[in-house]
Amino acid sequence: MGYQISYEPDRDIPDLAGKVFLITGGTNGLGRQTVLALSEHNPEHIYFTGRNERDAASLIGEIGPAKSTFIRCDQTSVSSVHGAAHKFLALSKRLDVLICNAGVMAIPPGLTKDGYELHFGINHLSHAVFIKYLLPVLQKTAEEHGEARVVSLASLAVAHTPAGGIVFDLLRTPQDDLGITAKWMRYGQSKLANVLYTRELAKRYPWLTTVSLEPGTVWTGLLSNLGFLDRIFLTLGTWGKTLRLEQGAYNSCWASTSNRKDLKSGGFYKPVGVEVGKIGYSEDEELAKTLWEWTENQIDAFKL
Repeated sequence: MGYQISYEPDRDIPDLAGKVFLITGGTNGLGRQTVLALSEHNPEHIYFTGRNERDAASLIGEIGPAKSTFIRCDQTSVSSVHGAAHKFLALSKRLDVLICNAGVMAIPPGLTKDGYELHFGINHLSHAVFIKYLLPVLQKTAEEHGEARVVSLASLAVAHTPAGGIVFDLLRTPQDDLGITAKWMRYGQSKLANVLYTRELAKRYPWLTTVSLEPGTVWTGLLSNLGFLDRIFLTLGTWGKTLRLEQGAYNSCWASTSNRKDLKSGGFYKPVGVEVGKIGYSEDEELAKTLWEWTENQIDAFKL
């Protein structure tokens, strides 16, 4: 049975007057759709990151330069992410919602520029850097305007991880020896990190509203790296459950703009606004704490 979608952005997104958004990976796919949907509801400004300046210019052409700004960022590089965070801070003294959207899925084994497994470095660590350096402006916004949010795109693929959920000792290797489903385990491990980091963030910063999301099965550019057999497997496994591209942004829009009382900080939601129960290690508090400490140690080691 497919997702039950009754959400309508035109009807359900409120007036966003005064609000400032930052969306990672906003130049294409779900990020682009999220930027476009939010831009229709009078936000103060939408900042978005990416690597493709041509795609960014096209998106700004649709929204208008008075309401949007592109910040170039390579999320395979901690230094680039740090630079993008500081560029945002130089441009805006307010941040209502950070949407951690950028990501990769089931790509071949490899390492980021800093030597981390690609999925984990891009999907988790780069966003942790954004969160760490944007927490002060998020807190200032919450104090002055009542709330601030961090929304992280995760996946129901948290069910598919190596034994133990996250293999910390191997995060600085390509992890290419996990068997026939290695690419999916690397992806699932990184998405589990998104869910657990969100839970720990909510616990450590109670003034912040933070949730993780399954966007639904959407055929985006993330699937361009999949081989023929993977595509057939995914098609059969999601038959009748796929969403249109614009629908894939609905959960992000809901989490970013719905009434705060409708959100459980630290929660994990599938489309639209339906809380997900425990899947694998997704509610493992000790693993969440270990992930937090590992992440802090990794970021601190860069001496940014």
